[in-house]
Amino acid sequence: MALTAIALCSRALLKIGATGIASFDEGTAEAEVAANLYPSLRDALLSSHPWNFATAQGRLARLAAAPVADFAHAFQLPADFLRALSAGAEARGRGLPYRIHERRLHCDAEAVTLTYVFRPPEESFPPFFDQALILRLAAEFCLPLTESTSRAELLHRLAEEELRRARLIDAQEETPAAVEDFTLIEARR
Repeated sequence: MALTAIALCSRALLKIGATGIASFDEGTAEAEVAANLYPSLRDALLSSHPWNFATAQGRLARLAAAPVADFAHAFQLPADFLRALSAGAEARGRGLPYRIHERRLHCDAEAVTLTYVFRPPEESFPPFFDQALILRLAAEFCLPLTESTSRAELLHRLAEEELRRARLIDAQEETPAAVEDFTLIEARR
């Protein structure tokens, strides 16, 4: 079942014994805490790992203004960009030296394909990520709403365990990475 931002926050609130919310604007302490903490916690969790469901590739638009130093070209980052994973030229998504500077990608290539983490809609989060996010939200919501540091610490530990489990599940959704360009392997041939 696909969950919305409100549903994710409500489930986190229920885990700490608080009342769920129907809107971020309802005027309760729970809604205020959720509205203020949810966006940054969601983005931090999405950025913390190259999740398969939140990874994309795209060709970047080159900007007219060149960087001041170090690189020849600047490129516009996608609107939903959270974190760069790699950049490549032509149809290859990796292999280029680059720097993210002032929300632009700087490099020497004429064209860039960027592999990056983006912000997908909540309804497309897989269940394993939903559970990790709900526990992380509960851990963060706990202190401002219950003032229980021991309960918040326990929830943080549980959230870390759930995040490890989610990363393991996510890693099983792709072919394992092969060792490439390793000089010791080349020397044995």
